[in-house]
Amino acid sequence: MEKTTAEKVHCLIIGSGPAGYTAALYAARANIKPVLYQGIQPGGQLTITTEVENYPGYPEGVQGPEMMVDFEKQAARMGADIRFGMATKVDFSKRPFKVWIDEEKLLEADAVIVATGATAKWLGLESEQRLNGFGVSACAVCDGFFFRGKEVAIVGAGDTAAEEALYLAKLCTKVHMIVRRDQMRASKVMQERVQRTPNIQIYWNTETEE
Repeated sequence: MEKTTAEKVHCLIIGSGPAGYTAALYAARANIKPVLYQGIQPGGQLTITTEVENYPGYPEGVQGPEMMVDFEKQAARMGADIRFGMATKVDFSKRPFKVWIDEEKLLEADAVIVATGATAKWLGLESEQRLNGFGVSACAVCDGFFFRGKEVAIVGAGDTAAEEALYLAKLCTKVHMIVRRDQMRASKVMQERVQRTPNIQIYWNTETEE
């Protein structure tokens, strides 16, 4: 088997959401010559967010994708080497750290910053993608503001769903919480908080079909 020649880098950043680009910006300004791989969703979850109003420096608000373009341009202007590709395998057992990109390219890095963020867990309905940003959201804290004084529904019963239901209950007239089973997966304390909140109505044994 042919031996793969590794590219040696000083600082490797995996992920291109706000954290990844901020790390690239600081590392580049410190002359650490960072290499950033953008991953499967360049710009991260903010690229599927519409209006961002709670980030400093944008007095009129900004669209999520536009904001991430600004982050990328700023990191690149400072000298970050921004590349498209996905880290598919790592070996952090010894230095230099090894990272494989797209299962073929091997990098050896003195330091690795993992900024892979999170991914929303969607239901898999065609309509939720079509209506994403038009009433359907994967982040109550990001988008709850737009639904003030309205009725909303939450699908799920884990800690995240419970947290988001409680957050929305402060903003919205009513929160309909749709739970697939006859019990919640959330921690006991979160379940109790949800069940004590008068404007959260729970629907047990309920599937979301559309």
